[in-house]
Amino acid sequence: MSQIRAAVTGIHGYVPDYVLTNAELEKMVETNDEWIISRTGIKERHILKGEGLGTSHMAVEAVKGLLEKTHTRPEEIDLLICATTTPDYIFPSTATLICDMAGIKSVGSFDIQAACSGFIYALTVGSQFIETGKYKKIIVVGADKMSAIVDYTDRTTCVLFGDGAGAVLLEPNTDGFGIIDSIIKSDGAGQPYLHQKAGGSRYPPTHETIDKRQHFAYQDGPSVFKFAVTSMADVAAEIMEKNHLKGDDVAWLVPHQANKRIISATAKRMDVGMDKVMMNIQKYGNTTAATIPLCLWDYEAKLKKGDNLILAAFGGGFTWGAVYVKWGC
Repeated sequence: MSQIRAAVTGIHGYVPDYVLTNAELEKMVETNDEWIISRTGIKERHILKGEGLGTSHMAVEAVKGLLEKTHTRPEEIDLLICATTTPDYIFPSTATLICDMAGIKSVGSFDIQAACSGFIYALTVGSQFIETGKYKKIIVVGADKMSAIVDYTDRTTCVLFGDGAGAVLLEPNTDGFGIIDSIIKSDGAGQPYLHQKAGGSRYPPTHETIDKRQHFAYQDGPSVFKFAVTSMADVAAEIMEKNHLKGDDVAWLVPHQANKRIISATAKRMDVGMDKVMMNIQKYGNTTAATIPLCLWDYEAKLKKGDNLILAAFGGGFTWGAVYVKWGC
């Protein structure tokens, strides 16, 4: 019997209507369009506006679009996994809210928190349920409302992040297509360099934590850049070597959209030309767990059956990982 693999059989994305441009950020903090583009590659980002709207409201739009696009009924879904760093609530999970809003009833659902590597982690976990034969249809979502934890008085972070969501459908495949291999890694020693200090059990919300602005994302840019360049490039090269792939064998690198320079360094390490690198950071910014599925959504028309894709990400924690996918759509 042929090996069962988890194939991506559908992809859909969603970004909010409101666009925050570099020109608008120039009025909020001491920065300018040239500085932002030269250091990050970002020209604009989408922001979710509206009282009481959370990550789930974007994610459910991606999921509904995915169901419609793949002609899948909500009752056919066996499991939903949501990768997010910005859940609607501490509990219940955002995944359960998405299921309720999408009409997906009485199935397993849970969140995965691995920061910007979340979608890589969620794909890896979801694929196991398919490969064992446990489930037939799984939705994996990557979604974040980063604007909820961004300090718009901090020019080092507010220029980086945007809001968005992407979702994929995983189904069994025995023809050699799907997720071929994955590698996930972490190092908790990276916590001081990229984190949100307050809001969890170690530092619960108080007047003091609010006054000290500790409920926003903090990043030590130079340190994170150094670790990200090395780790994301290394893990992408590792999964290629493990599966005997050369640069010419890779149709597309699908990198986490954190910084154009990090993406370029990863492509160089893989010996992949920039013409084979998916990049939409210029219009979405860093949407954390949503960057990779949004890339797949944007580039879907360019993907061909049998294409070798390398997905790679690096995030707070630190976390990082890569997935080798043979495209089967």
